[in-house]
Amino acid sequence: MFLARIRATSHKGDSYVISRATVILAATFTATTAFAQAKQPAVIYDAGGKFDKSFNEAAYNGIERFKKETGTAYLDFEISNDTQREQALRRMAQKGADPIIAVGFGHGSALDKVAKEFPNAHFAIIDSEVKQPNVQSVLFKDQEGSFLAGWLAATTSKSGKVGFIGGMDVPLIRRFQCGYEHGVKTANPKVEVVANMTGTTPSAWSDPTRGGELAKAQFSRGVDVVFAAAGGTGIGVYQAAKDQGKLAIGVDSNQNHLQPGTMLSSMLKRVDNATYGIAMAAKNGTWKPGLTVLGLQEQGVGLAMDQYNAKLVSEDTKKKLAGVEADIVSGKIKVATYTPEAGCKY
Repeated sequence: MFLARIRATSHKGDSYVISRATVILAATFTATTAFAQAKQPAVIYDAGGKFDKSFNEAAYNGIERFKKETGTAYLDFEISNDTQREQALRRMAQKGADPIIAVGFGHGSALDKVAKEFPNAHFAIIDSEVKQPNVQSVLFKDQEGSFLAGWLAATTSKSGKVGFIGGMDVPLIRRFQCGYEHGVKTANPKVEVVANMTGTTPSAWSDPTRGGELAKAQFSRGVDVVFAAAGGTGIGVYQAAKDQGKLAIGVDSNQNHLQPGTMLSSMLKRVDNATYGIAMAAKNGTWKPGLTVLGLQEQGVGLAMDQYNAKLVSEDTKKKLAGVEADIVSGKIKVATYTPEAGCKY
């Protein structure tokens, strides 16, 4: 069962502290020969920034865990525009970083090109598949975790209306929406889903003001539980829910602590485990290219249960959720997914 019990930790401590050396490396892309010889891993974050409290930050937490356990430092870089993706990958390869982890589907085309230029380098990408012999691709069954979020939202809702707010309107986020809607309808076919996307450009991942506006508009239509799959934009959604006494569901990282008392749960996407595992495999000499897909069975997705939402989710509901999860893992429930060709069908 992966209804994750998350131990409360400080969010003001060393998880938010970056060494001066790391800041300099991220800002200037300079490194000594000693760094290159040490075969440090490298992480290139996606739009939204390292500390988006969501997708990118999960990757950061994973590589920090690797650093603490192994004593091996790492290189990282936060892109500010799409043109930097290719340059960042190439520079990390030139430094001899191993492996080079691209966080987010947006790096796909750039990685496909750079991987060919450096056939002896080890690359990895999270949330996309790049079919090159020196690239490891990690995908998640986002629809499975979103199904649980939808089931919980519908079961909890008192108004009979729940919301979904996506970030950038891309197939990945449509997959979140599809799984969420399927979970809602499985729990209660009469519950209505109100859905909005934030935008069509990468800025949609880091617009909390717009997220708050969309949430308020949904609340005015009767929505009382909203799921935000929108990166940093979700921060505005959670604040709006807090202000209006509604409930919200976070995404990617455990965000229950952000607005205690109104965060119903968070749909965990274990980007931290994926990042940690990729780096550790390279260090141990067990890294392999190819595709890895992580779902409920692999504990790659799930719902966060901790002290911050303990009063919002009853033990009876948790037991029922565990049963739903078991049915998904066994194949009894076949969660719908989205494809551009067929859309969402369940």
